[in-house]
Amino acid sequence: MKKLYESIMQASRAHAQWEIKTSLNILKNRKKLLILFVMALPLLIPAMAHAASVLPAVIGGKSAYGPSFFSASTFYGSIAVGVIAGLITGCIGAGGGFVITPALMSLGVKGILAVGTDMFHIFAKAIMGTVLHKKMGNVHYGLALAFVIGSAIGVTGGGQINRALFNFNPVLSDFVISAIYVVLLGFLGFFALGDFFKTRKSASKDSCDAHGGPVGMTSLGVKLQSINLKPMIKFDQDLGGRKISGVFVAVSGAIAGFCASILGVGGGFVTFPMFVYGLGISTATTVGTDIFQIIFSAGYGSITQYALYGYVFYTLAMGCLLGSIFGIQIGAITTMVVPGRQIRAFYAIAILAGFINRLSALPEKLGSMGYITLAPATGALISNLGVWIFFGLVAFFAIWIIGTFIVNLPKLRAQSDPEFKATEGGVSQ
Repeated sequence: MKKLYESIMQASRAHAQWEIKTSLNILKNRKKLLILFVMALPLLIPAMAHAASVLPAVIGGKSAYGPSFFSASTFYGSIAVGVIAGLITGCIGAGGGFVITPALMSLGVKGILAVGTDMFHIFAKAIMGTVLHKKMGNVHYGLALAFVIGSAIGVTGGGQINRALFNFNPVLSDFVISAIYVVLLGFLGFFALGDFFKTRKSASKDSCDAHGGPVGMTSLGVKLQSINLKPMIKFDQDLGGRKISGVFVAVSGAIAGFCASILGVGGGFVTFPMFVYGLGISTATTVGTDIFQIIFSAGYGSITQYALYGYVFYTLAMGCLLGSIFGIQIGAITTMVVPGRQIRAFYAIAILAGFINRLSALPEKLGSMGYITLAPATGALISNLGVWIFFGLVAFFAIWIIGTFIVNLPKLRAQSDPEFKATEGGVSQ
């Protein structure tokens, strides 16, 4: 379990580094900023933001998300959710995307819509901020192709299951998504909290290396690479050369795509342990290849499995995108003046807040489906309590990070401006 947690965190760190580079690429490019502005017009023009009836249902018009609780504050809430996710990603270097779907559900968005919206937000960010992946290095196009083929199958299956559950019983759909997030966030949160106390006792130095340490070949990886099942894909030439059947890579892609489609995330937390520990692929190749395929799997999943059926809340996706891009910048800069162990504590608290939020939503849903006896008012009270705890904790985290950023602006400016730094040094002397 410890190895699984570490592999998920390594994947999260890799994706966080990719998101930081992506947001920087968008903000430094005037053309992409203009595109972002145009895409965000439904948020920036109050009439469109409040009504949202002019958008066609295929990209998230109001008729598409009628079953969800809808108000103008939902739009502005999505920006806040994006900022919080961005702060977590930029400041902690891992795990910001895990809170978006639960947070959107807390705003009253149905689970399937939150999943579709989150996946579309990932795709929009990937397609807008795409850089030449060769510059990132370690992208193996053969592995990526096999993975994308399998991922398309998995994403399709996950999307069909989500839609079938929602059409059968929207409450059951919300329950299933919430329950999966309870398991995932609980696992990550409690391990992260234990990791914080462990590093606090040992006073060890923090590492934000996205690739983690070297991982040796597992016995499973050796066995699978010894099976000659065509087509065979050669990779890791710098490590002496290895090869694996494309069938195994496609199966891994199908599993990762299925999980991503069910939860609305990138799927890297599944890809990493399967590639590194299961298939024996090096960490660096895994990271580069997985990030490369996001555009294809997230794009295919968000459009064909959710947007075409009206399960993408377009304006919320743009709100999350706007918020996360700027939140990432503040978070990444703030790490220069905030102790790493302190940040780890807030990460654990943020993830556990999401865990409590989704856990508190389960009794109300079980009661409404008739599986347990619970007064509607009691179920609503428990659910609302979880929402307040979640937003209270993450708001405290956000205020602390932004406050730290503002207070330390002179110091941050000195670190980034050599002339200013020299002047300050002369004055202090």
